[in-house]
Amino acid sequence: VQSCYVVPGSPNQQIEALRRWDPTRHRELKVFLHSDLPLSPSPANFEKLKDAPGNSSVRSFVTATQKLSPELQISRDETKKFSAGAAGGGGAMPSAVTAFWADVLATRSKSFVSSGMSGQPPYDHAGPSVRASDEVNGLLREQGKIRNQFSGLLGATGIGRGAGSLKPELYWELLDVDDQGVVTLGASYSRGGAGGTYQAADVLYYASGGYYLALTLYQMWPVTVEGKPSTLVWRGDMISAASLGSLHGVERLASESVTMKNITKAVTLFQRDTSGGR
Repeated sequence: VQSCYVVPGSPNQQIEALRRWDPTRHRELKVFLHSDLPLSPSPANFEKLKDAPGNSSVRSFVTATQKLSPELQISRDETKKFSAGAAGGGGAMPSAVTAFWADVLATRSKSFVSSGMSGQPPYDHAGPSVRASDEVNGLLREQGKIRNQFSGLLGATGIGRGAGSLKPELYWELLDVDDQGVVTLGASYSRGGAGGTYQAADVLYYASGGYYLALTLYQMWPVTVEGKPSTLVWRGDMISAASLGSLHGVERLASESVTMKNITKAVTLFQRDTSGGR
């Protein structure tokens, strides 16, 4: 899915705005928790999980974890870490569930920093083994022109490969995907080019369900609108999910239409937030 828009401010200011933007401010995006991570994460960095809202999405996530549902995208080794323990915790997410995911997410985050996506454990808890690095490389192969445009940036990242020379900005989220709670791990990269241009990449390199991964690429050019510095933004979104692979014809078009609407919603809200601050 590709989109193009103009926003006030320079490309450098847009990169900073992307870093600061908090999607939890907008209920319609259904992102319940969002938090930045250090380059050396530990389970303590995921303590916010205990503050998860007590809605149906989170309840379904808790149930899936307690049952080690085959829908969970984790490795066989990770399933061995779960211990039901006591039901304590007092919040929407029992302490045993919080502890399990804090450990899984911290371990995967550290692995990403040291080894990029190629070091991520596979999703092989149930069914055929799926590797997020293979999925993202498959998406990029299908989009040759986009891959060539961003080859310099992507080659310096951990996206679809080992750790790159660029340091990632790390974060994690708890969100809703098709009425199911999902925890995700993300990494953002950016670098400036000639003439004040910028390229950026944001990858959700781990998701506990819903989809295998999501990649967003940005190309930004400085422009002048009504005498004021502005930025022309091209945005390309790619997503890999088991559900998309099983859809054909009208069903696939409908699913892609929903994805487009969700992306448009996020872009519109981001524009509103950043424009309103100037």
